[in-house]
Amino acid sequence: MSAQLAQFLLSGLTIGAIYALVALGFAIIHNASHVINFAQGEFVMIGGMATVSFAGAGLPLPLAVPAAVLAATAVGLALEKFAVEPARGASVVTLIIITIGASILLRGLATLVWDKNLHALRPFSGERPIEIAGATILPQSLWVLGVSIAIVLLLGGFFGRTLTGKAMLATAHNPLAAQLCGINVRFVLLLSFGLSAALGAVAGILIAPITLTSWDVGVMLGLKGFAAAVLGGMGSGAGAVAGGLLLGIAESLGAGYVSSAYKDAIAFVIMLAVLFFMPGGLFGGKSAERV
Repeated sequence: MSAQLAQFLLSGLTIGAIYALVALGFAIIHNASHVINFAQGEFVMIGGMATVSFAGAGLPLPLAVPAAVLAATAVGLALEKFAVEPARGASVVTLIIITIGASILLRGLATLVWDKNLHALRPFSGERPIEIAGATILPQSLWVLGVSIAIVLLLGGFFGRTLTGKAMLATAHNPLAAQLCGINVRFVLLLSFGLSAALGAVAGILIAPITLTSWDVGVMLGLKGFAAAVLGGMGSGAGAVAGGLLLGIAESLGAGYVSSAYKDAIAFVIMLAVLFFMPGGLFGGKSAERV
C-alpha cells in the first residue's frame, strides 16, 4: 500500500467515524418514531460550541466535555417535549418539517448565544503527528476513532443487555404491541431524542480540534450523516456505522485522486445513487435488531 493511499484511508476513517456517530443519531430517532430528525446536525454544533464556551470560561476540558454533552442532551429532550410531542398524531411529513424548523431556530439562537466566528478547541492530547505505514495521523484522530468504537460497543450492550434498550427495540418493531406490554412509548421517544443529541454532541466535540467549529458547522455534517444513514439503510445501527465509514473513505479518496472541489458533492451523489438503485441501503433498512 502506498503512503498516499494510506494517508487518504486514515483521513477517510477519521471523518467517516464522525459521519457514523451522526448517522446513529438519525437511526435511533427513526426507529423510535419513524421521523427523520433534520435538527441532528445542530446537536453536533451545540456540542462543539458549548465545549469551546465552557473551556473558555475556565472549566477544565475533562469537565467541559461532559457539561457540553449534557447541554446538548437537554436541548434534544426539550425539542421532543415541546415540539415533537405536541404534534403527536400528525403525519411524518409534518414532524419532519418541525425538525427542519427546529434546526433553523437552533442555528439562529446559536448566533445570539455565541457568534458567527470560527472557534478552535485544543486537541485532547497534543498535536504531534504519528506515523503509520508511511502516513501520518493526528492524535486527535485516534481519539475520534477510539471514542467512536467505544460508543458503538456501549450502544450494542445497551440495546442488547438492558431492559430500557430492549424496550426501545420493541417500540421500534411495533409501538402498539410495546405499549400493550406496558412499555412507556412516550418515554422511549423522549429517550431517543436525548440519546441522539448526546451522540451528535460527542461527534461535534471530537471533530472540533481538527476542523474548528462554528454556529453553522452542523448543516453539512448533519446532511452527510443523513447520507451515511441512507447508504447503510435508514434505521440500521450497523448500517449507520458502515455507511459513515464508507462515505468518509469515498470522500477522502475522491478529494485526493479526483479533486477536492467535489468533496462535498460525493456524499450526495452516493446518496442519490443508493436511493435510485438500492433504496433499502446496504443493510436493507432492517433496523431495530441491528441498532
